[in-house]
Amino acid sequence: MFSQGQLLFAGAFFISFVIAMIYAYRKDAKLHTLFYKGNYKILIAFIIFIGLLFMIKIFFKR
Repeated sequence: MFSQGQLLFAGAFFISFVIAMIYAYRKDAKLHTLFYKGNYKILIAFIIFIGLLFMIKIFFKR
């Protein structure tokens, strides 16, 4: 399905991408704690909202 060169490129790309993301996250970690305080509240509200939508969908199907 894929040639040996394509698989090698995909593996090298994946490894380099993960390394770049780790480097960028560690570089910006101090800024995240400064500017993104309380973002877990937004995540919880979003999850509750999606859950409510599913409950409404199930309720109106019956």
